[in-house]
Parts: sequence; C-alpha cells; structure tokens
Amino acid sequence: MDKFHLGFPQNLHSTSPLMDTSTSPSVAPKSFRKSIITTLMEATTFKEDTYFVSNLKSSEKKALQELKDKLSTCEEANNASIFGVPLLGGNEYDDRANVLLLKFLRARDFKVVDALNMLLKCLTWRREFGADNVVDEELVEFNDLEGVVAYMQGYDREGHPVCYNAYGVFREKEMYEKIFGDEEKLKKFLRWRVQVLERGIKLLHFKPGGVNALIQVTDLKDMPKRELRVASNHILSLFQDNYPEMVARKIFINVPWYFSMLYSMFSPFLTQRTKSKFVISKEGNAAETLYKFIRPEDIPVRYGGLSRPNDLQNGPPKPASEFTVKGGEKVNIQIEGIEGGATITWDIVVGGWDLEYSAEFVPSAQHSYIIAIEKPRKIGASEEAIHNSFTSKEAGKLVLSVDNIASRKKKVAAYRYVVRKCSTV
Repeated sequence: MDKFHLGFPQNLHSTSPLMDTSTSPSVAPKSFRKSIITTLMEATTFKEDTYFVSNLKSSEKKALQELKDKLSTCEEANNASIFGVPLLGGNEYDDRANVLLLKFLRARDFKVVDALNMLLKCLTWRREFGADNVVDEELVEFNDLEGVVAYMQGYDREGHPVCYNAYGVFREKEMYEKIFGDEEKLKKFLRWRVQVLERGIKLLHFKPGGVNALIQVTDLKDMPKRELRVASNHILSLFQDNYPEMVARKIFINVPWYFSMLYSMFSPFLTQRTKSKFVISKEGNAAETLYKFIRPEDIPVRYGGLSRPNDLQNGPPKPASEFTVKGGEKVNIQIEGIEGGATITWDIVVGGWDLEYSAEFVPSAQHSYIIAIEKPRKIGASEEAIHNSFTSKEAGKLVLSVDNIASRKKKVAAYRYVVRKCSTV
C-alpha cells in the first residue's frame, strides 16, 4: 500500500473537515457591515427538519392531520401528486406524503389554512406550467448556460445535492439581450431554471431522516445589479411559492461590497426562515467557505475545488485529503512507495493560491538525482487546481511543496493521487 505523510510543519497533517475557518465579510463601510452582512451572519443557524412525525409537537401533529383531512375533501387533490409524491396515496405513501405536507406547513408556520392555500396554488401552477414534464424537455437554446449559470454538481458533506448559480455572464450586454431581451425570452429562461431545480429535486429521498432538501451556492461575482432585478424577482418568488423547504442552506460566495443593494432587491420576497439559511462569504473567499460544507473533490475547480466537468464520466470522484497551510509556513506532501516504471497522477489546490508551488521526484537510491517535475513558481489567486502526472524510471517518492511564507493568511488546501504500476506482458 502506498504511504504518504505531510512533511514539516508536522502539525499540519490533519484531514478532518475544515469547520473553523473565517467567513467574515469583505471590507466596506461600517454601516453596511452591521446592517446587512453581519446581521445575516449572526442570525440563528437554520435547523433542518427530520420529518419524523414522532418528533413533532402535539400542535404540529394536529396541524398535519388537519391538513390531510382538508385535502381529502378537495377535488383538486384527488389523485394529485407533487414531485412524484402522491398527496393522498394510501399507507405505503404516508411517510413520503408526510414529508411533503410538512414542508408546506413549515413554510406557513403550521397555519393549516395558509398551508392548504399554498399547496393548492402550487398544484395549479405545476399543472399550468407543466412542471412534472419539464425535466424531459430539450431546451437547446440554453445549452450554453449548462454548467455555467445554473447546474447541479455533487453533494455536500451531509449528502444534499448541490445546485450552483452564477449570473456574472449576464454583465455582457449581448448575452443579457439574448436571454432576457423581452418577456418571451424571460419566460423561456424561467422554464429552463425550473428544469435545473427539478433535476435536483429528483435526487431527494422524501422520507423521514433522509435527504429532503438541496444546497444552493450562488456566486455573486460580476453579477449585474439593475439588469437582473426583474429576473431575480421572478425566480425568487416562483421558487418560494412552489418549492417550500427545498433548500437546506443558501451559500453566497464572492459577495461584493454592494451586496446591501442586491439584498434589498430580493429581501422582500424571502421569509425569515429562508434568511436564517444564509451563509455569507466575502469576495475571493469561496474555497474557505465551501470546504466547511462540501468536500473538495465535489467542489468545481473554479471555486477552489478538484471537480472538473468530465470527472463523473469515470465514476464517483476519488476522495481528497484536506490540510491547511498556515501563514508563514511551508508544507511538503510526500507520497512514498512509488515503484520504478509506475505512473503517479495527482491533483492539488490551495484556496486563493497566491503562494509558491513545486513538485519533485526523489529517488530511493542514494546517488540518484532529484528530478524537478514542476519548478517552483508563484500560483495566482484565480488559478484552478493543478492536474499532472509523472512516470518514474526508478523507485522513490513524490514531494509536492506549497510555500506560504510570504503570507500571514491561513489557507485551506486539498490533494489526491493515483499510482498505476507498470504492467509487463
């Protein structure tokens, strides 16, 4: 079995989840920090529902039964289902139906009449919109937006599917006009956006104790403010009205100083419970924030992770080892036990690089020369994960070095590797 260890400093060998890094807001006027970002960050942490009926308060159990009774008398609910879950489907569907009904009740603070009205309006909207079949539609005009603007990719550490959103491409007038140029185009965009969300919902369990919500990561970098006001309002209103409690956490990354203006734009469309799910990360601090919730092998390379678009074609991602690089320190990762003729392939990334990186092969034989695979070079803050390979002619070890001596800031990092032995005929 191949061995590896982190060289000096010796106290940086942990691969446990990075849950203590800072997510303080970016520098901006004091009044802005206190009134918007600080307030959001200090808000009560959202607690996800387990959907076990036995855990409900007596008043909540009563509300659930009352909602079921009212639904049974509604003609609109006969043979109706939402997200493939029958509302009144019999005993075998009771648990799934309970999860769904509790989402509507939770969204309306267990006020039965309000929850019933919301559910019936949702049924009407889904029927008129054709939401049940939208996943199967070929919306070819949005192919260029797949994997760029809104897309499902990977899971968080708790198994929630993750949906990424990035609207920076619309800062270009030509792209904006192409997608939002008139009301008809906006309707088509909303249809595609619903399609992306419905794909994610198909991954949910709808069972007590299961994975019953998504994680949303929204990248605010270069997002145009005024131009997307109408589209943003439509999306937020549509999702909140028809997809209650479908998001366990909303992570905003690359938050600019003018976030207060963006927040004031969509805040009226959000409930207090929704706001409690927010996680705010300052601009340029995406990796440090995302590593808290998502493993690096599931985070796109554009956000400081190791996941590339075509990775999943080869099956589930290979797990990565996580570590931190403290300010003023250098870390050497040593991958030992490489046999002669073997090929080692590795990925390595440091969130917000801005440090020096190098790779070398050190032969086991005393009088052999060290081979510089990648000479020391400064890696820019915006550079993605490094992917490289090397075939050794003799036995030895690979040493990956990250030098953070010139900085005082601690940085999160991750790497992984595969060694393929030489096959002889």
